[in-house]
Amino acid sequence: MTRTLPTPPLPTPQATQRSKLPGWLGRLPLSVVVALACLVSVIPFYLMMIWASLPGEQIFTVPPRFWFGEAFARNIAGLQEATSNLALRYFWNSLYISIMATLTTLFFCSLAGYAFAMFNFRGKGVLFAFILGTMLIPPLVMDIPSFLVMNNVLGWIGTPRALWVPGMANAFGIFLMRQYTMSAMPRELIEAARLDGASEFGIYYRVVLPIIRPILATLGVVTFVGSWNNFKGALIMKLSDTNTITLPLELRKISDPNMGANIDFGAVMMMVLLTVVPLLIVFLFASRQVISGLTSGAVKD
Repeated sequence: MTRTLPTPPLPTPQATQRSKLPGWLGRLPLSVVVALACLVSVIPFYLMMIWASLPGEQIFTVPPRFWFGEAFARNIAGLQEATSNLALRYFWNSLYISIMATLTTLFFCSLAGYAFAMFNFRGKGVLFAFILGTMLIPPLVMDIPSFLVMNNVLGWIGTPRALWVPGMANAFGIFLMRQYTMSAMPRELIEAARLDGASEFGIYYRVVLPIIRPILATLGVVTFVGSWNNFKGALIMKLSDTNTITLPLELRKISDPNMGANIDFGAVMMMVLLTVVPLLIVFLFASRQVISGLTSGAVKD
């Protein structure tokens, strides 16, 4: 007895028409959503540049201006006047603290992450669990103890190192480096380098660092942005001297209505532009490595 196979259903006209749609038309809704999201993200930066080129009295006019003005040089002069010609000094203070925080964090966190990923030693699991446990402590709880240690023990209050030294080996950076090194670093490569007579630090410098470069860029950008925008830390550590005050503190100072002087909003927007541009430059230069670091492990071979 022969079995008759059921005949497959004929495609409906709607399905046939859908299958004939070009590929770009199917991706059109997603492309529109992405384009709108990009537009919404870019608008604040565009308005910031527009307002930095307008006189202070025209920034809040209705309807608003959406094209560049002619007061760019005037606002630069106003910024210099508002900061007593020390705007570039404050810029350098922020840049110095951010660079030192980024370099030291990358060095110590990558060393610790490499050690936790590739070495076996007594108490490794307990120590790593303790480091992860420190991430559960709210940052606000550490403000007073940090101030007391910096003021009474180290005597670093009012100095830039009070901001970048405590975060040199932070838990987030160690965890990030350890996870990436475990997934991207073949142990056979480490063993081959040891057989060739390379020292442990030589292996770290010549073998490990080139492979973990994407996650280094990711952690570097996160650290640089966090240090550059660290208003609360600079305020608590009393960086109020000309040689130590940072851009966020000075921006708050020149935009504070309680200072007893009329606020020049053109100069304020110029200071905002001076504060944001370095962050954009850093991200543009490191964006490819950052995306590679964030998406590593998302696709399984």
